Amino acid sequence: MRRIDRRRVERLRRRVLTVGLSFAAGALAATALIAHNETPARAIEPAVVATSGVSLDEAAAPHETVAPRTAAIEAAPPPISDAIAALSKRHLLIPVEGIGPGQLQDTYDDARALGRRHDAIDIMAPRGTEVRAADDGTVAKLFTSKAGGLTIYEFDPTETFSYYYAHLDRYASGLAERQSVRRGQLLGYVGSTGNASESAPHLHFAIARLGTDRSWWKGDPINPYPLLAK
Repeated sequence: MRRIDRRRVERLRRRVLTVGLSFAAGALAATALIAHNETPARAIEPAVVATSGVSLDEAAAPHETVAPRTAAIEAAPPPISDAIAALSKRHLLIPVEGIGPGQLQDTYDDARALGRRHDAIDIMAPRGTEVRAADDGTVAKLFTSKAGGLTIYEFDPTETFSYYYAHLDRYASGLAERQSVRRGQLLGYVGSTGNASESAPHLHFAIARLGTDRSWWKGDPINPYPLLAK
């Protein structure tokens, strides 16, 4: 009788222990679930990335839209055809004394060294023939180069166009940079300085539309022939 009671007691003890452990586990799970529901997880905010011209503080400001600064866009120049039309109204002077329209030759597209285009016309004339300003303007640069020899860069009054006179034998007396000149004014004399042939003196004459920086050594070339031969 005593053995039976002991077995029953042991089984009862085990049941009580099992029930107790199950109750404790359930209580812990319930506590964790309640805590989870009452404390929502913090939302992950996207990282703030600064855009060009905008600081991180500006980008992170709440309820504020910050527009990035955009670089200034330079207006495109008008078509070259418009420039040619404007020049055609200037009635440019043939810059070599005694030369008429019928004596001009269109050498603008002729090939030159290294596959480049001539981008100018050669006006043949005896050495020492007077070279005159094709238009009103200002002497932007007096320059001596290996190819062009003794040269003049003249800007028109609006500084839109550049007139280039090259292979000069010499300049007119008193000619200077930043000097204002009038159409027909004496600038220099035909020669063969630079890479021109000694036996073929001529004026290398070119026209270019200047860029916004007004650099005397560059621009968009324009064929002078149609403007002088009309």
